[in-house]
Amino acid sequence: MLDNLMDSEPHDDFTFRHSASSEPSPSNNGDASPSMGNWEGLSSPYTKSPWSTHMVSSAPSGNGNLYPNGLMGSLVREEGHIYSLATSGDLLYTGSDSKNIRVWKNQKEFSGFKSNSGLVKAIIISGEKIFTGHQDGKIRVWKISVKNPSAHKRVGTLPTFRDYIKSSLNPSNYIEVRRHRNALWIKHFDAVSCLSLSEDKKYLYSASWDKTIKVWRISDSKCLESVNAHDDAVNAVVAGFDGLIFTGSADGTVKVWRRELQAKGTKHFFSQTLLKQECAVTALAVNPEGTFLYCGSSDGLVNFWEREKHLSHGGVLRGHKLAVLCLVAAGNLVFSGSADMGICVWMRMDGEHSCLSVLTGHNGPVKCLAIEEEKESTAADRRWVLYSGSLDKSVKMWRVTEPVPPHL
Repeated sequence: MLDNLMDSEPHDDFTFRHSASSEPSPSNNGDASPSMGNWEGLSSPYTKSPWSTHMVSSAPSGNGNLYPNGLMGSLVREEGHIYSLATSGDLLYTGSDSKNIRVWKNQKEFSGFKSNSGLVKAIIISGEKIFTGHQDGKIRVWKISVKNPSAHKRVGTLPTFRDYIKSSLNPSNYIEVRRHRNALWIKHFDAVSCLSLSEDKKYLYSASWDKTIKVWRISDSKCLESVNAHDDAVNAVVAGFDGLIFTGSADGTVKVWRRELQAKGTKHFFSQTLLKQECAVTALAVNPEGTFLYCGSSDGLVNFWEREKHLSHGGVLRGHKLAVLCLVAAGNLVFSGSADMGICVWMRMDGEHSCLSVLTGHNGPVKCLAIEEEKESTAADRRWVLYSGSLDKSVKMWRVTEPVPPHL
């Protein structure tokens, strides 16, 4: 019955940027521009979407070594494809190509707010501020109302209007972005593809299809630096460990940048290239302990590197038939979402990885993932709630129990 509500048609647009030289996968037309379809202007963030909760055990019977992975619920959205997810406490934020950001609490719709323009490609939460990255190249800043926790107010845009005007008065602040076109260096002139917070939560990193990453100081919303990071669109950025920043691009490379604090802010220096390949890099993730870096690519592979071995290449995870579109790590688990509509659950043990299961149920590419630990979780019984957003217009919620290593 739930399937009748879903859009089962194949989706061509995965909205990561392919390099012009890379071969698009069979179900991808290689077009980086998202299709807005017929959803433009048809919905309000306050229009309710149906939510159904049901338990489906996917653990095979008769094998006590496997753990229960369960589909807990599905949220079917009638307003557009899901492009971004973020969790904060008991709140879930979802972004789509309808420009709406919805807020969910305890599996029920709690609130919603809408940006003026720009598909919501990234959501990240820092304290009382919510940052959203958009297709129109803007980063919008929101705050939760003190008087009404369900009300969200837009408190600014990055760059701020004041900084934009001040910067525009100085000709030296303009750079050539395309032939016969100049723009201010403090503003992205193409889609914001990814957002990440520094280890100390003082800086926000934004990656863009304009081939740059920008560094923002959260305390005063000032753009401190713009780094010409790649030869093609930057699809992913993640702040890692030891002051290192990792970027992944449609040019097929993963690069490492070293942050140094200076009198007026920061300065990032190129450190090394970890990966150079023909196909686009589509996603990056660092595990919470900061010991592993994971990279997803349009060829369906997940590469990883180990911090303790000076970022030497640790191996390749092969579990998908089509492009890996998103990654998230928690505990000893790694989750990869793909254009093949599946989510691989990987277990890391003694540096080795194995695929424990594949979560299936989406009828479109899995575009984004978010995870939080269950309140009942303990050190001996770690349980996670995984949220997956898809181009089938649904968000699914999965319960995942982390296997206990045999030597414990």
